[in-house]
Amino acid sequence: HEVTDYQTIDIYQTTHWGNLMVIDGFVMLTTRDNFLYHEMLTHPALFSHADPKRVLIIGGGDCGTLREVLAHRDVQSCVQVEIDEQVTCLAERFFPELCERNQDARAALLFDDGLAHIQNMDEGSVDVIIVDSTDPIGPAEGLFGPQFVKDCYRALDAGGILVQQSESPLLHRTLIQGVRDNMQAAGFTEVKTLGFPQPCYPSGWWSATMAIKGGTLE
Repeated sequence: HEVTDYQTIDIYQTTHWGNLMVIDGFVMLTTRDNFLYHEMLTHPALFSHADPKRVLIIGGGDCGTLREVLAHRDVQSCVQVEIDEQVTCLAERFFPELCERNQDARAALLFDDGLAHIQNMDEGSVDVIIVDSTDPIGPAEGLFGPQFVKDCYRALDAGGILVQQSESPLLHRTLIQGVRDNMQAAGFTEVKTLGFPQPCYPSGWWSATMAIKGGTLE
């Protein structure tokens, strides 16, 4: 049990699902089924991009998304910006398999405000942005706003891809529509929402919404 400057983090040992991380009372991940989320948030975007060399992760403090990004040999750099360092410290202790690429020479772990980081990036300086956030309350609320999406669009190079975890298609259809509207309003040329099973999350069905800056998603 940890109370940080940003949130409350609890780790439980379960009977069938391995370790379980809970933030502010919301289930974040389990040892057993986290691969579904991390793989779907990462690989469709990276395989859709023509040449994904520069990747930025906003959030993702458990480092599972970072691990999947660095499985792609063509990626030259991956910067992860997580606001709460304690999330990563606890992941290294209780989910070490997710952190096995943290020392990769291509990885840079920054503990900072993702909103501010995006605002300060040079235009066209990144190929793929992955928003691996908690639910849209507390520290993550701004990551679902229209200005953040506009800032991501500016930071992406031509043909760049933004992908964002977008909650449950069974429970949060209004939120998903808002994410899609924000992406289209920012100037992205095509938007797709991908559904996938996620047993530990509400409804058991989750989504990632992906958008491309010029061109089409394939």
